[in-house]
Amino acid sequence: MEEQSSGELVVVTGMTGAGRSTAAKELEDLGFYVVDNLPPSLLRDVVRLVDENRGVQQSIAVVVDVRSGSFFQSLTANLAQGATGRRATLVFLEASDDVLVRRQEAARRPHPLQGSGRLLDGLQRERVVLADMRSNADLVIDTTNLNVHQLTDRIAEAFGTPETSRLKVTVISFGFKYGIPVDADFVADMRFLPNPHWVPDLRPLNGTDQPVADYVKGQPGAAEFLDGYLPVLEGVAKGYLAEGKRFMTIAIGCTGGKHRSVAMTEEVAARLAAVGYDVRPHHRDLGRE
Repeated sequence: MEEQSSGELVVVTGMTGAGRSTAAKELEDLGFYVVDNLPPSLLRDVVRLVDENRGVQQSIAVVVDVRSGSFFQSLTANLAQGATGRRATLVFLEASDDVLVRRQEAARRPHPLQGSGRLLDGLQRERVVLADMRSNADLVIDTTNLNVHQLTDRIAEAFGTPETSRLKVTVISFGFKYGIPVDADFVADMRFLPNPHWVPDLRPLNGTDQPVADYVKGQPGAAEFLDGYLPVLEGVAKGYLAEGKRFMTIAIGCTGGKHRSVAMTEEVAARLAAVGYDVRPHHRDLGRE
């Protein structure tokens, strides 16, 4: 009898207020068996019980946070030992301090590490505790500028397809005046190209409109950039897959995130998709002006 392949194991962690509960709910909607606030020492027991009661093909998601104590060492040991028999993906959610403070204050909840100090003190302690966890994460999602629906879309994009062996690439357009996406593996600057904002007929349009796309890609240097940048991305993508990393985030920016970065994001995404990668463009700041 042929042995069935094991389902996926997703471990969700990150900053308090960054959206762990939202991510867990979306994973549950995607068919994962979800366990929240799990002590990492029980990870293998949960996997064993799910295997026995639901079958080894049942995908599992567990949520761990700083309240689990010295969980990083315990979680790392459990995953490194490979005792679960499953391919594990570590997802780290983060956001800027000011956004996390506003979310916690809106929820009227103290931070688990603030003690008698301020909420911000707790967040700063948490960042120190989670620094190693973030650096070892397979997927980092910055939720600073994401609403609930956008975060669930990101989770669905990452885990809603059975083709888990393919590299999942997110190409994000952004405006430098709104800040660089902190979860980017690569950042490219399109401000070397002429700005369509100064062309009256193109100003009200954006980079998804064909006249703007044609204008941006037709400028001196645009084709050279694409022809030089894509081989670099493809080479790194192959290396990521060889090292077991299945997510890559490419950020492409211009001044406002409306024209040049959007057009080039669409083109980079299309070229990567054409060579077989699972690619999704995302325009972070489009419509923000």
